[in-house]
Amino acid sequence: MTTLLRCVVAVCAAALSVLPTKHALHMFQQNRYELQRYTDWLKNRISTSIFKYVKEFFALLVLLIAIVIYNVWVSLAVLLVLGFLILSVSIQNEKKKQSIKPLNLTWRVRRQLAVIVILDVILYLPLIIWLPLEVMTVMVMIAHAGAWLMIYPMALITEPIENKIKDKFMNMAKELLRSCPAKIVGITGSFGKTSSKNILQEILSEKYYSLMTPASFNTPMGITITVREHLKPIHEVFICEMGADHVGDIQQLSDFVRPEIGIVTSIGPQHLNTFGSLQNIIDEKMKLIENLPPHGVGILNLDNEYIRTYQMKNTVRTVTYAIEQENADLRAVNIEYSSTGSTFDLLQKDGTLTPFKTKLLGVHNIANILAAIAVGLEMGISMEQLQRAVGKVNYVEHRLEVKKINGYTFIDDAFNSNPVGSSMALEVLKMMPGRRWIVTPGMIDLGEKQAELNKQFGMKMQGRADEVILVGINQTKPILAGLKEAGFDQNHVHVVKTVKEAFAIVYQNASVQDTILLENDLPDAFNQ
Repeated sequence: MTTLLRCVVAVCAAALSVLPTKHALHMFQQNRYELQRYTDWLKNRISTSIFKYVKEFFALLVLLIAIVIYNVWVSLAVLLVLGFLILSVSIQNEKKKQSIKPLNLTWRVRRQLAVIVILDVILYLPLIIWLPLEVMTVMVMIAHAGAWLMIYPMALITEPIENKIKDKFMNMAKELLRSCPAKIVGITGSFGKTSSKNILQEILSEKYYSLMTPASFNTPMGITITVREHLKPIHEVFICEMGADHVGDIQQLSDFVRPEIGIVTSIGPQHLNTFGSLQNIIDEKMKLIENLPPHGVGILNLDNEYIRTYQMKNTVRTVTYAIEQENADLRAVNIEYSSTGSTFDLLQKDGTLTPFKTKLLGVHNIANILAAIAVGLEMGISMEQLQRAVGKVNYVEHRLEVKKINGYTFIDDAFNSNPVGSSMALEVLKMMPGRRWIVTPGMIDLGEKQAELNKQFGMKMQGRADEVILVGINQTKPILAGLKEAGFDQNHVHVVKTVKEAFAIVYQNASVQDTILLENDLPDAFNQ
C-alpha cells in the first residue's frame, strides 16, 4: 500500500511540473539560452508578478497544516485535491494563452528537455523511495515551483554539448564559405541592418545571383544554417547580417565569414545590458570595418555621430553616405514623402544628381537605400539599373511596412524598436491622414537608460499621435510619464495588458481613414 501511495505522489509531482517546465524552457529560449538574461528576467518576473503565485503558496500552506494537525492520509487527500485544482486551472490558462512567440521545439530544446527529465528522475526518485510520505507531499509542491530553477543545472550540463555541436557545424560552414567564389558583404549596426540587408538583396539581384541570411539569422548558428543549407557554388554574392550583443561577437563573425565589403548602418544604445557601455558597442560594431582585407571597402553612415567621429585603426578604403552630412560621398537630397512612398535625388561628390523613387517610407529607409546604392556602385551596377531596382524594392516585413488589415491602414514597425527607429516611425505617422494611432509596449535592452529613453519616446508622441495604446501595465510606465509631462491628453491614452486588448480598442474606435502605427512587438518574456 505504501508503494502505491508513493507512486501516486510521484505521478502527481510529475503532472504538476509539466507546464512550469514548458514555460521555463520557453523563457530560457526567449532569453537566448543565456543564464544571466534568464536570471534577470526571473528576478523581474517574481518581483512584478508575486500575486500570480498566491495559489501555490496557499496550497503549500494548506498542505503543511494538514500534515501538522492531521496525518499522512489527510495530507495525501489534500495534495490530490489541490494538485487536481492547480493542474486544471493551469491547463485552462494554457488553452487561453496566446503566445506572441511560441516555444520553438528545436533539437536544442529537445536535448534540454531530455536532460531536465533525467535530472528530475535523479533528484526525485531517491526522495520518493526514502522520504516519509508526509515530507513527500510537500516535495510535490516544491517540484512544481522548482521547475523554473531546473534550468540552471540543465544549462550547465548542456552548454558544453551545445558548444561542441556548434563548433562542428560552424567548421563545416567555414569550409563551404572558403570554397565558394561569392563576394561576401557583411552588414552590422545597432539598428537598420536587417532592412539594409533586404534592400541590398533586391538591388544586387538586379545583376547578380545573390543570397542573403534570412529573417534575423545574424548569429553564428543562424549564419551556419544559411551557409550549409542554401549557399551554392553558383552564388555570386553572399549578404551576411552580423548581429552582436556582447563584446567579441563581431570579431568572431568576422573571423568566421571574412567579408570583403562591410556596412555599418548605425551605432547607438542598443543591448546596453550585455555590452556594458556605449563605447563597447562602438568598438565592437566598427570591428567589421577594421577586419576587412586590404582590398576591401567599408560603407559607412556618416550621419551617425559615433561612426563619423570614430578613429579607424586600419587603412581600408571607405565610402560614406548621408542625408544631413554634406561631405559624404553619396547623399540623398530633395527628399519628399507621401503616404504612397518617397522620392529623392542622389547627389555624388562630383555634383551629379540622379532621381530615385521608392515605395518605402521614413528617412532611415532612404539611408538604407543609400548604403545599398553604394555597394551596387562598387560592384559595377549601372545607375539606370540602380534606379530600376530601388523602384521595385518592397516593404521590409515589420519595418514601417504599410498594410491593410480588416480595411484599416496599419504601419507595421513591430520589429525590435529602438530610440532612433521609434522617433523616425513617429515622424512618418505625423504625416499620415486621419486620426493617428500608436500601439506599443515600449523598448527593451537599453540598460540603465531604458526608463529615460522610453519616457522620451512618450514625450515625442505629442503632436505626432492622436491616440496612444500602451501594451503592458509595468513596462510602459515610463512612456506614460513622458506623455503626461508633454501634456498629452490622458483621455486619449489607453493602457492594456495584451495586444489582443489593444486591437479590440482599435477596431471599436478607429475609422478606415485613420492610420495605426504598430511600434515594437515584445516576446512573452518581456511583455508585462
